[in-house]
Amino acid sequence: MTAFASYGLAPASLVFLVVAAFVAGVVDSIAGGGGLITLPVLLATGLPPHVALATNKGQATFGVVSSFTSFWRRDGLDRDRIPVALLSAAAGSFAGALLVLAVRPGTLKPIVMGLLLLAAIIVALPRRMRPRVRDWKNPKVVLAVFAFALGSYDGFFGPGTGSLLIVGFTMLFGDTLTRASGNAKTVNLASNIGGLALFAWRGTVVWTIVLPMAAASAAGAFFGARLAIRRGDRFVGVVVLCVVLAVVAKLGSDFVAR
Repeated sequence: MTAFASYGLAPASLVFLVVAAFVAGVVDSIAGGGGLITLPVLLATGLPPHVALATNKGQATFGVVSSFTSFWRRDGLDRDRIPVALLSAAAGSFAGALLVLAVRPGTLKPIVMGLLLLAAIIVALPRRMRPRVRDWKNPKVVLAVFAFALGSYDGFFGPGTGSLLIVGFTMLFGDTLTRASGNAKTVNLASNIGGLALFAWRGTVVWTIVLPMAAASAAGAFFGARLAIRRGDRFVGVVVLCVVLAVVAKLGSDFVAR
């Protein structure tokens, strides 16, 4: 394991990382997109990109566990979907991680930007006007395919996964935004654990940074999940819309700068 000081980071930097992790935990538990906050901060400390990505995945995993637990305890997700979603997303995450070796993730940026803009439009619409597919003959098969696809995307590339999951659960299964936010945590949980396992096996996770950030992320996620359940669909919709537009702006600026 790599020591915190071995990368030349000042101990004071940890304060900023912890604060960023808490804020990211709140945002991520509601709408996804917490990595937009933590990853740039980790990179700003001077960590190599592959180490920053692995460390970010490590701290984010604890936040997802916290938000998943909060939604579970408050009956904010559909428990009968969990086994299918977990297994499918885990398999997808592993497949996506393997695909990274063959295809450059950057090639996905224009496609993802288009999907996220579509997601933003759907979230902005009144609920009665949102497209929705009804009466699946085999809803668990649809869930398995959906979870595998988004798990693969998260393992392969990642930005906007949480927001796409929320919109997907809304469109495919008719969930409210608050319910969809809870159900999305099952897929997030599986894909994050799968990604963390891979990074840990390769030895690129800086645990001395992960652990304090993870505590802050978990606290933020706990607070954010309770806030989402208490405030309801309108609040979740606003946060999802803001996160989606932020992800689109970030991907767009990266694409133009390339």
